[in-house]
Amino acid sequence: MKNALLDAAEAVLSEQGTQALTLNAVADRAGVSKGGLLYHFPTKDALVRAMVARVIEEFDDLIASYLASYGDGVPGAYTRAYVEATFEILTGEARSYRRWSAITAAAADPEQAEPLSEAMRRWHGRDPAEDPDPGTAAVVRLAAEGLWEVLSHDPALYDADQLEALRQRLLGLLER
Repeated sequence: MKNALLDAAEAVLSEQGTQALTLNAVADRAGVSKGGLLYHFPTKDALVRAMVARVIEEFDDLIASYLASYGDGVPGAYTRAYVEATFEILTGEARSYRRWSAITAAAADPEQAEPLSEAMRRWHGRDPAEDPDPGTAAVVRLAAEGLWEVLSHDPALYDADQLEALRQRLLGLLER
């Protein structure tokens, strides 16, 4: 039930914007009573915190799955996994970056945004010794992050072939 409520909240955010995110709108979208929603999320802040926690967990899981295929501890594996996870979000069927941008906007309060800030510190604050060329690895991760931001504003800017070329280019930079 919690995931269905989070899905409903994300749909309200992505379709109608942050102003439309109310407990009533989420309950209506989920097809439950407001009391049913309040049972799981007693406040709008609690709902937003749960959405932020879920997207962080999903991205961590994606990174971990790619990291397992590259071999954790192999130099450069983390940055490659980060790029692959980012592009899966950007090009995957769900194109969940839209959800991320909506949730980020909803978590404008510094207290609500802190878990995302902590995740960013973790994702981008890795030990430079993990990459053969730490400077290039940082540029590649930041470029992936920037592409994500750009597509959150204009999803049709790059087609599938262009995105694949960008993915290959970023991964290729890590080979040098």
